[in-house]
Amino acid sequence: MTVQTQEPGRGAETDLAPLLERVFDTVPEEGSYAVEPSEGAVPDFLRGTYYLNGPARFQRGDVRYRHWLDGDGMVCALRFGEGGVRVTHRFVRGTKLADEEREGRALYRAFGTGFQGDRLLHGVALVSPVNVSVYPFAGKLLAFGEQGLPWELDPETLETRGEHTFGRRLNPLAPFSAHPTFDLSTGEMFNFGVSFAAARPTLNVYRFDPSGDLVYRKRAPLPFPCSLHDFGLSPRFAIFFIHPHLLDMAGLATGEATVMDCLSWQPERGSQLLVVDRESGEEVCRVPVGRGYCLHQINAYEENQRLIVDVIELEEPAYPDYQVIPDLFVDVRPAHPVRFVVDPARGKLVERREVPHNLAADFPALDPRRSLGPSDRFWMLAISATGQRGRKFFDQVESIEFGGGAVADIWQAPPRRYLGGEPVFVGDPAGDGGVVIVQELDAETRELTFLLFDAFDLAGGPIARLPLRSQIHLGFHAYFVPA
Repeated sequence: MTVQTQEPGRGAETDLAPLLERVFDTVPEEGSYAVEPSEGAVPDFLRGTYYLNGPARFQRGDVRYRHWLDGDGMVCALRFGEGGVRVTHRFVRGTKLADEEREGRALYRAFGTGFQGDRLLHGVALVSPVNVSVYPFAGKLLAFGEQGLPWELDPETLETRGEHTFGRRLNPLAPFSAHPTFDLSTGEMFNFGVSFAAARPTLNVYRFDPSGDLVYRKRAPLPFPCSLHDFGLSPRFAIFFIHPHLLDMAGLATGEATVMDCLSWQPERGSQLLVVDRESGEEVCRVPVGRGYCLHQINAYEENQRLIVDVIELEEPAYPDYQVIPDLFVDVRPAHPVRFVVDPARGKLVERREVPHNLAADFPALDPRRSLGPSDRFWMLAISATGQRGRKFFDQVESIEFGGGAVADIWQAPPRRYLGGEPVFVGDPAGDGGVVIVQELDAETRELTFLLFDAFDLAGGPIARLPLRSQIHLGFHAYFVPA
């Protein structure tokens, strides 16, 4: 392994705005077709389906969305088989998209966009655009959005089958995150949701068995009505990074205020790790961890009676960096990979270990064979122009080693090409090697290509490029299902 030092990247591109504006103005077409590598070759061991979800439609009639989280969700599937590679991409036709297509106009308030006469679900919540993630579970393919139930898709055609209520155990108003976590050894799924009542904010923790039945829904009090996106899972615990990014639900129900308008960052309140027992759903401990913000966790495991929690810690919330389209990441700050070592029996923080890192970064992913167990290496996307004011976007894929305490490997995209999609790792069944799959968008031509990297030689460049016939947008979270 060659440990690399992050060098300052190229500057923020002043002409990026019109390029990105054209990208966001384009409504992707749905389709299904074979894909041939334009360069390199797909490794023989890569067999299965890569799924990706992300926002893809940013305007409806006269309404132009302001925020990256506002776009209607589109799921993409890349199927790797002996006969080659086939791609399918289709919009998720949840309540929002179906109603607005039928009416031919924007109807529902979005995360960062409000307009006169917009609607909320029962006057109190957003109608989800179902645009964050997609996972197979209990024989079904489920697309997730924030604070709403998932929608079931046909695993082959990606056609939308309907809202998934887990056998009518949950109703559409149940708080439900877009970030479920899975224990591959047991087949269980865990998830959470936040009830934002100002007088009694509550964390809801869900556990589902491998058949998809709800085992429990447990509740834990929160110190404040905080906006959470992700959580961690270890063999015995579920771990929540509780940070003071507060949501005023009463404000959302008045006028045209958006979720962005109703969020406030109050770091003086402090952050904590809330540890919950997986088996019972009961609280184990709460551990103060400073004043940071965490959008995404990486991994969690246990060793010598200690709980190890790996996260991407930010200095402030990420959502302001996602607006106003196309002015994204104008003043974005560095991300800090942090390992917390906790004594859960005593409820104490034993150690905080930070990997030096000077770039903004997001979408961490690791080898799924090592999830819930010791794992020092992970992959994520980064922004080379961090620290320079101006419009920018992800343009590096990098791997980090906690054990080595450094950035281990980096690949820099060419100018005016940008990266998206969680960098999914697919392992070689014959050994410890594997590939990482990432999206690349050419902002000038608006061509979308899937890049395949040797996971342990990113700097060597893509080992294969899979260009699509039509543009789809850069996505959020991805998942690979082995054949």
